[in-house]
Amino acid sequence: MYSRKRMTALSAAGMTAALLLTACGGGGSSENLTGPEDGGEENKEINIALIAWEEAIATTNMWKVILEEKGYDVTVTDVDVAPMYQGAANGDVDLFLDTWLPTTHADYWKDYGDSLEDLGVWYDNAKLTLTVPSYMEDVNSIPDLTDHADELGGQIIGIDPGAGLTSTTQNDAMPGYGLDEDFELVTSSTAAMLAELDSAIAEEEPIVVTLWRPHPAYAQYDLKDLKDPEGLMGGAEEIHAVGRTGFGEDYPELAGWMENFELNDEELATLEVLTLQEHEDDPEAGARAWLADNPEFLERTLGEDAEGLEF
Repeated sequence: MYSRKRMTALSAAGMTAALLLTACGGGGSSENLTGPEDGGEENKEINIALIAWEEAIATTNMWKVILEEKGYDVTVTDVDVAPMYQGAANGDVDLFLDTWLPTTHADYWKDYGDSLEDLGVWYDNAKLTLTVPSYMEDVNSIPDLTDHADELGGQIIGIDPGAGLTSTTQNDAMPGYGLDEDFELVTSSTAAMLAELDSAIAEEEPIVVTLWRPHPAYAQYDLKDLKDPEGLMGGAEEIHAVGRTGFGEDYPELAGWMENFELNDEELATLEVLTLQEHEDDPEAGARAWLADNPEFLERTLGEDAEGLEF
């Protein structure tokens, strides 16, 4: 259900913002999804765009329940990457929480950045990885894999064939570290990769998978990202919250909260587990459960505005 769409090739660049108008929460209709009309402190209607990526689902649902508790009327609009940027640049949506910079969304930022407001970085350790269970004590870096090809069955377990992670692994990391001679990258789907990982860990068998941070697997299993001395999997990226032009003026209270918004690896992983797995059919309930367990997040993010909030 929650396949990793970030890793697929960027597409639909010519799609119009009209494709944004498929509301998936918060009520409302296409006629009123054009942002605030009155502006200023009194505006309490907000439209948040959501791309179905793990961290976006988790954080969007978290902010939806926070904002509703603070009296906002929140509409969440399910959308793909290209129309999300187009819609925000055109003012058809107010906010989205999953812009990856400086690399993944560089082309979109180049095209639309001048019509958007960067509201701040909330996560700074987003990256593509080759990962093994921590019990594989002798495998600590990608070059180490060459000495363990036989016990790994000559396989790196990957995700979708068209994914960016697949391309980076196959075209950069494997030839760069000489893995292409002894290893095959087995591709199928994210779900299939996770099933293989779960099965191997249950039997404490060796396995190496393509993965990425942030991902809920890091909260479920004791995993180890392999060191990448040549940087062939790419460097760490930052995830930004982004608003349409005029966002800060129309939502000064929320813009201030966004400046304080940040999550570390453990916080994000546990939030993803609750919203994507334990409460898969009701991610808002998962977000509420996480907020109930993490009152310090509300205090540091909302400051005095966190007073009286209960989840």
